[in-house]
Amino acid sequence: MNETTSRPATTALVAVAGQDTDSAITSLAGMYAGRTWYSSALDQQYWYKYVAVGDDQLSVRRSQMHGYLRGDVATEGEVVVQWLDRGTARVDVGRDEVRMEPGVPTLFPVGRRFRMEYQDWDQRLVHLGQDLVRTVAEEAGLSAVGPLAFDHRVTPDATSIAAWRTAVAGAMRALHAGGVGSLAWHEAQREVARALLRLYPLQTGPLAAEPSQRAGARLRTALEYLEAHAHEAVTVGAVADAAGLSIRGLQDSFQRSLEQTPMAYLRELRLQGARDQLLLTGPGEASVADVARAWGFTHMGRFSAEYAARFGEYPRHTLRRSS
Repeated sequence: MNETTSRPATTALVAVAGQDTDSAITSLAGMYAGRTWYSSALDQQYWYKYVAVGDDQLSVRRSQMHGYLRGDVATEGEVVVQWLDRGTARVDVGRDEVRMEPGVPTLFPVGRRFRMEYQDWDQRLVHLGQDLVRTVAEEAGLSAVGPLAFDHRVTPDATSIAAWRTAVAGAMRALHAGGVGSLAWHEAQREVARALLRLYPLQTGPLAAEPSQRAGARLRTALEYLEAHAHEAVTVGAVADAAGLSIRGLQDSFQRSLEQTPMAYLRELRLQGARDQLLLTGPGEASVADVARAWGFTHMGRFSAEYAARFGEYPRHTLRRSS
């Protein structure tokens, strides 16, 4: 008998559509704190569609309209990157204006209102919670104290755009495969935030180190917490709370004592956990992909490469030896 593996349904956060300008403004303006919005038809076929999937920390969206729209916008508590597949658009009209080009990601100005203008478009958007971006930035050794600041006028290079698209595609796969409660989705969110920081560098300085007395017993508590929760969705903030340290203090303790970040240490724990599980997996019980996802690895090629670098063999060979 063939067994079918059920996957969690991906429920839309938002899904609206219509064929008149009033409903478009009513449906869409609320999602962007819109003011003084105006929309008009280009011909007799005016229509719009908007759908979003994900959660409050990361959502991927598609906005389409055969028509014209302009207005005043603010993205409160979020960082939004968007790009056009089709159409024309201007962002931050009348100030630091950016004329969008198809396929090139553009950052909405963060922390202030701005004016936008779109016409006959098919647009993709990625919304990231500022708390997620702030946490990932601090893990990377960047100060994220105070308002987040980016230069939205920067045109990202081809390498960072490719990394961004890979991260977003990986997040969508993780969402469809495991849903918003999965470890894979949690790790994919962080990968998208890291890709954002490559697209648009955070305008800030390096973190100042905390006093050395923050290490010792508190560092051991942090290590114990990571070991106990390595197979779960762990944030650096949760580790810091468990150890009684600030995120900055936790980073400094790890760097001084272990010469690595907490998340790098966690990644090592997860690689070892994946290896242990592969060695214990019997024939037909699970695939390499199943084990990798269980330990938070969403990119199979990267997982295999890191695994081989760490253990001197590919995960499929470890699984084959255990059979």
